[in-house]
Amino acid sequence: MCHVLVIEDEPFIAMQIESILREGGADTVDIVATEQDAITSAVTHRPDFVASDVRLLEGSGPAAVEVIRRMYPVPVTFITAWPDACSHCRGYADILVKPISAASLLASFKRAAPACA
Repeated sequence: MCHVLVIEDEPFIAMQIESILREGGADTVDIVATEQDAITSAVTHRPDFVASDVRLLEGSGPAAVEVIRRMYPVPVTFITAWPDACSHCRGYADILVKPISAASLLASFKRAAPACA
């Protein structure tokens, strides 16, 4: 069983990410749009992989990921239109620049969470 947490405040992009990751092997996916909802979701249902935007309408993806990674050593891929705003995101997995391709997200997912793919 592979559970993915998608932190993305743009619904259409979140659904695209979910679809790609399900095709790549994710069994269940939670989609959240805020930093606090991401933390709450991770506490409720431990993720095996996190795909996170950087800038959110409420909070930030990196701040949520920092809290989540203190709880679990989960692999993370950041997906952002603002890669310069993600200089402190290094050391997790990949940083993909929007718009992303399905192939680049799948490759990152498979590298970061091979047990899921």
